[in-house]
Amino acid sequence: MTETELLARLKEAAADTERALEGALSPVHTGDTVIGEAMRYATLGGGKRIRAFLVLTCAELCGGTREAALPFACAIECVHAYSLIHDDLPCMDNDPLRRGKPSCHVAFGEAEALLAGDALLTYAFEAAASNPFVSPESAAAAVNVLASEAGPRGMVRGQAIDMKSEMKNLDELADMYAGKTAALLRASCLLGLFAAPGKPDPAIREKLEEYAYHIGLAFQIRDDILDVTSDTETLGKAVGSDEKNDKKTVFAFMELEEADARVRSHTETACRAVADIPGSGILAALALWLAERKK
Repeated sequence: MTETELLARLKEAAADTERALEGALSPVHTGDTVIGEAMRYATLGGGKRIRAFLVLTCAELCGGTREAALPFACAIECVHAYSLIHDDLPCMDNDPLRRGKPSCHVAFGEAEALLAGDALLTYAFEAAASNPFVSPESAAAAVNVLASEAGPRGMVRGQAIDMKSEMKNLDELADMYAGKTAALLRASCLLGLFAAPGKPDPAIREKLEEYAYHIGLAFQIRDDILDVTSDTETLGKAVGSDEKNDKKTVFAFMELEEADARVRSHTETACRAVADIPGSGILAALALWLAERKK
């Protein structure tokens, strides 16, 4: 698959997800309040929608429909948006910009942003549990995976390690990245699997989990690289925030050249993991594109 074809698929998936999110986060569901407004502000109209793309793509690779996958795609994007709101808060990274506009707490206030994040997280489980296009068993499996990957054994654990910034070696750094970034990517792939009909194939699940783990590590290392090599206008958020917040990154343990090499290595491993899944060229193309992204 060419980069042009991939970008077209990404754009299409993002547009479908945006429309679904607009409905899911309408005042009918969130309430006509400032919290609902803040939820929509933080979630709609921006972002690459990589996680939603993985849900939709993995569902289709496993024989599912986009219709069945979209409620799960909305759920993962709500969790992702909540995590970004909380990441940007003064008690966390204290970032004033997100996706080229004021962070949620700057636009609405700290308390409102905190509550909007809480509301997005809890609403994500409602969206996943009430998916009308999958079996009750699949909906339950999706909620379980979403909870485990977003919670204290997954993303929250990674964020907690990141805040303390006490990693002593690369293994500990990779453990943090696995929670902070790879966990939601793994959830995205598995939500796609659960959106497909029938009982999930354990072998396919294992391949998708390995793929997600390695693109997650590559993604985070690339983030570290961009934080020191890019600029605020390109990224749409403040650069140099890791150094400002005295956080350890890959550069605590290696130079730029080795960091680039590790991005390539994780990307190649991810591609190999799914190579024998029919139609998985799109997953390989995504991994390669993420490894070279500029923002």
